[in-house]
Amino acid sequence: MRITSVLTDKAPAAIGPYSQAVIANSLVFVSGQLGLVPETGEMAGHDLASQAAQCLKNISSILLASGSSFDNVLAVDVFLTDMGNFSIFNGIYQDFFSDHRPARAVVEVSALPKGALVEIKCTALSSG
Repeated sequence: MRITSVLTDKAPAAIGPYSQAVIANSLVFVSGQLGLVPETGEMAGHDLASQAAQCLKNISSILLASGSSFDNVLAVDVFLTDMGNFSIFNGIYQDFFSDHRPARAVVEVSALPKGALVEIKCTALSSG
């Protein structure tokens, strides 16, 4: 099996010893993404809506660099620091996934890196 690391400047660089994503066979494993703006390394905003939208934009960039897209996502894992934001998150998530409905889990966590309110990771098929 060949494993390829993915790196794009259209998404934030990893903040630890990991890749933005790896491709193994025809699967893309996207690492957890925060709502960081790639150009500045700062959070897109202090609210969940801003951060969630930026997380999903970052994931989109990584998927594109991997030869994939949201239409090829198989599963999504979401980590929220406040489950009270679940409805807000769903509204933003739906804008990115439209009619495609991958498997998904959403869990509440006590904290995330850099004080983030949300982190999202996913697994997708690569067309490459």
